[in-house]
Amino acid sequence: MVLDASIVGLGKVGLTRDATAPAIELARRAVLAASKDAGLRLDAVDGLLICRTSAATDAVLGLDLQRSLGLRDLKLLQVVLCEGASSISAIQTAALAVTAGVATTVACVFADTPVVPGQPARSGFGRLKTTTGVEGLRYSAGLFGGAATYALSAQRYLAQYGVDEEYLAGVATSTRAWAELSPEAMFRSPLTRESYFAARYIAEPLRLYDCAIPVNGAVAVIVTTRSRAADLEQPVVHILAAAQGHPGLPDRSGFDRAIVSGGQVAAAAMYEQSGIHAPDITACQLYDAFSICPLLSLEAYGFAAAGTAGELFRDGSTRPGGRLPVNTGGGHLSGYYLQGMTPVAEAVTQARGQAGDRQVTADTILVTNDGGRFDYHAGMILGTAGQWS
Repeated sequence: MVLDASIVGLGKVGLTRDATAPAIELARRAVLAASKDAGLRLDAVDGLLICRTSAATDAVLGLDLQRSLGLRDLKLLQVVLCEGASSISAIQTAALAVTAGVATTVACVFADTPVVPGQPARSGFGRLKTTTGVEGLRYSAGLFGGAATYALSAQRYLAQYGVDEEYLAGVATSTRAWAELSPEAMFRSPLTRESYFAARYIAEPLRLYDCAIPVNGAVAVIVTTRSRAADLEQPVVHILAAAQGHPGLPDRSGFDRAIVSGGQVAAAAMYEQSGIHAPDITACQLYDAFSICPLLSLEAYGFAAAGTAGELFRDGSTRPGGRLPVNTGGGHLSGYYLQGMTPVAEAVTQARGQAGDRQVTADTILVTNDGGRFDYHAGMILGTAGQWS
């Protein structure tokens, strides 16, 4: 299906590690900001998709956000829960809805408030655990937290392909180089290879700088049709393709579940939808809650052969001035962690040509989301009006 959909509004609020308003209030403000950014009255919104986090109780948004916003007579209202892949999943749903005429103008919003001053950042992502049944096996074995599970994948990747932690270091230092250019990034001081390796392990082989920087805040986008987008305030950012991929359990072919995501499934679908392939893409905004994530995404989408994506980070291709800019706002590792909306917001900013000192050529941008431990995946390709309309 050819999508008749564009992102016309972007709203960001909060982005702080200090005390802040409740998540529902941040979400409300973000939708208002996105509507204003697009030059739309709020009552033009007839669809609302709420990306749900699985973190702190305060951050669990629900359908009552409609009432908080004062929206009436919505044609589309849903909570979208696909773990870290929720944001692009919601935008895909919005794009399909406006293409089919189910709604005309859909807001997609994510808000989170995991950071409480005086408490460890990880505490905001804590959940009540069970030690029974299949779900309880990992906890019974002492495997707690996202870093520990992603460390298993990182360890497997390094062993499978005979590479070392320099690959992970390359990801962390590359994203920090971009963060130095972004006023919104939480960490902007230079990160050298020596500083990276001097940092403690969180879960071997993942060190401190291999793990995301959680923040409080919210991001919203507005999706509408291409024809309507042309009459609004901002440069048009087309949704050229969007797809999901969820690998499930291994089959008899025995693929390595630890280092295989749904990226291959989503990539094939998007490339077929759009006729765009890896060589046509000029920038990537990849989900990087942990440094292993962009390595696997680049390989899944055909930018590098299996086990070689680290060379793109090592030879400078992904850094400022490189041939394939990756995570130009600092990503989750050095920018800010608002799950899947972090790469979405940066992609829209780049496609509009509004990224300031970090602006790159960004007429076709790959954006990815990952959820679980590579259990859930969503991707999309954004393009500018000049090349793809």
